[in-house]
Amino acid sequence: MSSFKTRDGTDYTPLYLTDINGATCIGCGRCFKVCPQSVMTLYGVDEAGEVLGIVTEDDDDDFDGELNRKIMKVEHPGACIGCNACARVCPKNCQTHVPAGELAA
Repeated sequence: MSSFKTRDGTDYTPLYLTDINGATCIGCGRCFKVCPQSVMTLYGVDEAGEVLGIVTEDDDDDFDGELNRKIMKVEHPGACIGCNACARVCPKNCQTHVPAGELAA
């Protein structure tokens, strides 16, 4: 395994985002806002828990009145750099992060 270092040479282990628990995610968007790599996407969910589609910032669509709540999903896991910024701002602690050495390539 590669050795990761910070700028000053300190050992560092990236923690890659692998999953977001849709049952506990409140879709607040904090993680999305701090992610430098656009790893996540916001989705609309109906009352039955079915994913309706992607919600955009400038989109006022409520999916024909079906939108019940929003959740984040890991859309581009390969883009994650393991900075863990998303976990630090998540009020629900609904994300799963895996250390670089434990993740299959």
